[in-house]
Amino acid sequence: VQLQASGGGLAQPGGSLRLSCAASGRTAGDYVMGWFRQAPGKEREFVAAIRRRENNKVYADSVKGRFTIPRDNAENTVYLQMNSLKPEDTAVHYCAMTARRLIITAMGLERMYHYWGQGTQVTVSS
Repeated sequence: VQLQASGGGLAQPGGSLRLSCAASGRTAGDYVMGWFRQAPGKEREFVAAIRRRENNKVYADSVKGRFTIPRDNAENTVYLQMNSLKPEDTAVHYCAMTARRLIITAMGLERMYHYWGQGTQVTVSS
């Protein structure tokens, strides 16, 4: 499986950005795709995840109400729609995928993901 992330860039506080992550290769099944991010000097943290078939979605508390994770199953693509951006959202954002059937409470655990895309930088600054 290969993951290709795109869509990062510079946004002003209160602005929006949309990240994309396209999966190719063995993508059949009820996989989970997620987004994680790593700010300078900090550990990588969970942002959001979605299960392919059942559409279960999980969000980190820090992004609830601001970010959504829509998907396009036909294109094996997930997005991260980021609204009301804050300077603290500045980080390298990574998409990830696992073929494991995760329970909802496990969808935010980094160690559960097998495949990772390259990071894409998101900078929120005026």
